[in-house]
Amino acid sequence: MAEDKYSKIMELAKRRGFFWPSYEIYGGVAGFYDLGPYGVLLKNRIVEKWRRFFVADHSNYVVEIETPIIGPDKVYIASGHVENFTDPIVECLKCGRKFRADHLIKNALGIDVEGATPEEMTNIIRENNIRCPVCGGPLGEVRTFNLLFKTQIGPYEGNTGYFRPELAQGMFVAFKRVYEAMRSRIPLGIAQVGRVGRNEISPRQAMMRLREFNIMEMEYFMDPEDPEGSCPFFYRRENARLRILPYNLKVEGGEPVEYTVAEAVDEGVIIHRCLAYWMAVANDFIQSIGVPYSEIYFEEKGPKERAHYSSQTFDQLVRVSRWGWVEVSGHSYRGDYDLSRHMKFSGQDLTVFKPYPEPRVETRTEYFVDKAYVGRTFKSRAREVFRLLEGVGQEELARAVREGKPLKLGDIIIPPDAIKTKNVKVKISGKKYIPHVVEPSFGVERVVYVAFEHAYREKEGRVILSFPRDIAPVQVAVLPLVEEEPLLKKAMDVYHLLRESGFYAVYDDTGSIGKRYARYDEIGVPAAVTIDFQTLEDDTVTVRDRDSWRQVRVPVTVLPEKLKLYINGASLEELGEPVNS
Repeated sequence: MAEDKYSKIMELAKRRGFFWPSYEIYGGVAGFYDLGPYGVLLKNRIVEKWRRFFVADHSNYVVEIETPIIGPDKVYIASGHVENFTDPIVECLKCGRKFRADHLIKNALGIDVEGATPEEMTNIIRENNIRCPVCGGPLGEVRTFNLLFKTQIGPYEGNTGYFRPELAQGMFVAFKRVYEAMRSRIPLGIAQVGRVGRNEISPRQAMMRLREFNIMEMEYFMDPEDPEGSCPFFYRRENARLRILPYNLKVEGGEPVEYTVAEAVDEGVIIHRCLAYWMAVANDFIQSIGVPYSEIYFEEKGPKERAHYSSQTFDQLVRVSRWGWVEVSGHSYRGDYDLSRHMKFSGQDLTVFKPYPEPRVETRTEYFVDKAYVGRTFKSRAREVFRLLEGVGQEELARAVREGKPLKLGDIIIPPDAIKTKNVKVKISGKKYIPHVVEPSFGVERVVYVAFEHAYREKEGRVILSFPRDIAPVQVAVLPLVEEEPLLKKAMDVYHLLRESGFYAVYDDTGSIGKRYARYDEIGVPAAVTIDFQTLEDDTVTVRDRDSWRQVRVPVTVLPEKLKLYINGASLEELGEPVNS
């Protein structure tokens, strides 16, 4: 049954212009999908809804930017992706085909080996005699394969760049610029929507795992010493409920447990209130595109399963017909990993300044080299030594004393007992720190597919895409009852009225009215406006509901206003007088 539903969904998606495999006329390429006319409209509405949930609803704290798709190699060396952004690959020694090793093991044995080392996976393959699924040949050693798409920037060899695998690094690199532009305030969320590329070994699951796709991502920067101030809107969702599968329960084969957001934080299930809050926003967002609460939960990743930058990660999982539970978003506590790495590799200061409520007077220990020792020991070179000492910081002097090792300045050696200390009182108005980061990240095409599948239903032998009205690709269809001139002209007038009122409307006068209703039910259009002979008498039209097929009559003069209420959730009966079928 699940297979049959999936096949129907994919056939409908292709036939009605939502999505299909790319490069079909050349046989297709795994991991690439086209979005058709209605797929693009659906995607854009989902992205705009995400912006409402994550950006517009938090506009005093969250802003959106746009950064390049290609980045210089130094960015991805600093981020750790060149070293760590890998998947396990294994090659058939007979036919030469390559497979993702953890997927091969899961398909053969039904066990999840995510996070296992290549050596451990090699042993599992050999101990269980797992063979090539295509030709039955033996498999070689498991090794790691870097998923970055590599390119060359400009005409010069060695000027290496990478197609970004995530949006995050553009936001981290631009952090200080955005922070200063937004009045140097923390907390600060930086959001971005854009294309990314991951050179997957063996893409599968259609739209669920692609080599090029879109991401909706936000990096939320906060003060690690101020958990309450870091999430000033926490109260909005502290009583919201989440279904969570903590890692310890997962390894025991347990089921998701329901917590309020506040309970999950208080009980240590989620390590930070900001992480919990944005998970609750994600839960509301996914429900708003048509997925029931009961078909969503958050699964905690184990220490070996998490990305290299994460202290805690949850995958938001949604149930679909063919593959069961699939990930639609990831939620990570990235700490100060990224900003610290970019500070180290760029040499730039990415800290922020935190003022104290009142200046403090503190006693500090300062280190200095005894001038008398320098003059007595180095005589004519003393001036040169003092000049060299100007470039030596306090930490370097302190380390020499702490470790009891001499300070070396070229051929100049300063013994630790020549480094003196003194206590000085200084007035401190604040301190610098590196913000910590919480990241919610969504795969757009995955969300598009999930919305499509959960909208799909059949009624009396006909297919309906019951999208939530505000993400339906087309909002209203304008249909003259028959092809007669007075009706056609009036229908075109109504169509232009709706377009000028901001609706994405379509006009269609081809075929019987029943076939046209069925056509737009399959596309998911929530309202069909029909111009009939009564329209010519009293200037009213019928508005037909996609899901119930009921109709009401609405005056043309108030049609735009009524349809806006309907798209935003009003019932059909609130629009006008019912029409007897």
